[in-house]
Amino acid sequence: MFDIRWIREEPEAFDAALKRRGLDPLSADVLALDTRRREAQTALQTMQTLRNEASKAIGDAKRKDEDASELMAEMAALKDKMTAAEEAERQLGAELLDILSCLPNAPLPEVPDGADETANVCLRSHLEPRQFDFASKEHYELGEALGLLDFEAAAKLSGARFAVMRGKLARLHRALAQFMLDLHTTEHGYTEVAPPFLVRDEALYGTGQLPKFAEDLFRTTHGLWLIPTAEVPLTNLVADEIIAAEALPLRVTALTPCFRSEAGSAGRDTRGMLRQHQFEKVELVSITTPEESADELERMVGCAENVLKRLGLPYRTMVLSTGDIGFAAAKTYDVEVWLPGQDAYREISSCSNCGDFQARRMRARYRPEGDKSTRFVHSLNGSGVAVGRCLIAVMENYQQADGSIEVPEALRPYMAGLEVIAADG
Repeated sequence: MFDIRWIREEPEAFDAALKRRGLDPLSADVLALDTRRREAQTALQTMQTLRNEASKAIGDAKRKDEDASELMAEMAALKDKMTAAEEAERQLGAELLDILSCLPNAPLPEVPDGADETANVCLRSHLEPRQFDFASKEHYELGEALGLLDFEAAAKLSGARFAVMRGKLARLHRALAQFMLDLHTTEHGYTEVAPPFLVRDEALYGTGQLPKFAEDLFRTTHGLWLIPTAEVPLTNLVADEIIAAEALPLRVTALTPCFRSEAGSAGRDTRGMLRQHQFEKVELVSITTPEESADELERMVGCAENVLKRLGLPYRTMVLSTGDIGFAAAKTYDVEVWLPGQDAYREISSCSNCGDFQARRMRARYRPEGDKSTRFVHSLNGSGVAVGRCLIAVMENYQQADGSIEVPEALRPYMAGLEVIAADG
């Protein structure tokens, strides 16, 4: 969320940030509302001073056995005015907060400008896509032919955009998740966390999903929300906290299911597991200082890339443009894995530096060493990586002419040494 003090001092910069996001200038409207709120605050403070003076005068009159009825009438009238002023100040503050809460983060200067994903820039790539000497298939064709991927059963249970995995394919999915967790915790320095999958409004507000994206989420009848990503509980671990500078960076990871009511554009990726209402993901979250967040983003995307390197999967890393980065992000890298069945690269990890945008919403701060004042932390999050999409990539890149799937060497220890998943399962 934007700092209102920064908007007062740099209205042109605020409007320029919104313009890069494709939004109209708002500084005049925001500052007019802010002025009215501050005027209401000043009026309220003046009335509070008058009330204190009147209260003292009434006390003095009573001690002198003088008539205080006129003063008491003035006090009562002032009380009514104060109640109205308090409500006005509250409403103006709420209106200002509503506006600021729905504005996306300001892109960093190096983020390329553009209206959509067509302006994204390829930073690097790894491995050339495999050339098959047979017609490659999509993951759902492979899985259904093996009898290990069942969308009809899932539809009976839950409707569209769900899947049932069976046998060795279910184990391969589990193996991928365990491999990622082991890699991130033993080699990349992340601490594993097992967070709740249900969170309160405040947690989703803190990371920026609420209030703007409520329709994309699942809410229970008890008022809790199913997490759309482990970013929400992991980042909110530092909400309302003051962290010692020497404790930073904090790096945590978690394997969780993710639940999303909005599963992409209507009619897009309706077949298979690419866009589902429920999927698993290994999430990476870092909490650090403003001075270190840029380097931390480079480190994080490197950790996500390492998953694909170990699995021998071709990928490319993209810098997202201003028209494609997420609501809370100031800069984002997308790692896109090659899917032979689609003859295309598809996003498998998104790593973002959110700066202090989420920290302001969460009131998450740190105290620099030897300093009495506090500063907002910087938060970063990334997929390390999406398990279902990684399964799709493994199935399609390691498919064989007979429809079987070779198990990548990195996963064989998690599969009891199994080398090939064949039709006999």
